[in-house]
Amino acid sequence: MGNFSNHYVRIALILLLGVTFWWILSSPNFKQETTEQKSTKQTQSWRLAVNENDLDLLARVVHSESKGEPYDGQVAVAAVIINRVQHPEFPNTIPGVVYEPLAFSVVANGQINKPADEISVRAAHDALSGFDPTGGALYFYNPSKTQSTWIRNRPVVKTIGKHVFSS
Repeated sequence: MGNFSNHYVRIALILLLGVTFWWILSSPNFKQETTEQKSTKQTQSWRLAVNENDLDLLARVVHSESKGEPYDGQVAVAAVIINRVQHPEFPNTIPGVVYEPLAFSVVANGQINKPADEISVRAAHDALSGFDPTGGALYFYNPSKTQSTWIRNRPVVKTIGKHVFSS
């Protein structure tokens, strides 16, 4: 009888190991990344998923548009871009929003090509993670630098530093 029960114990252990091995392999955390996934290296958030190039572009806009502004103001600039990406009246990608004709003066004057600093990258990450100090603004401007009556007539949501954020 001892050999008979040892046989069933071995079968049970083999089944248990097989089920455990199957469970581990089918786990979402175990699956191997494809070449495309590795090259994309996405930053995931509840707001938006972006690749490294989009993150860099967002951080360069933040750096160019808001260096010298308080940190919340830098995050707010990134949040406006993300708000536009998610709004049906704007392009649905960061590059689409940034390079939309006449949208950002830093594109026209070439400042966008300067590398972002560490603070701008952190501000872009924070905005991608859901921090929006503007409460959903779609526009921003510096009143001392713009002559546009159109932007000045938009409903003001908030002022942070030298920027006015509007909807």
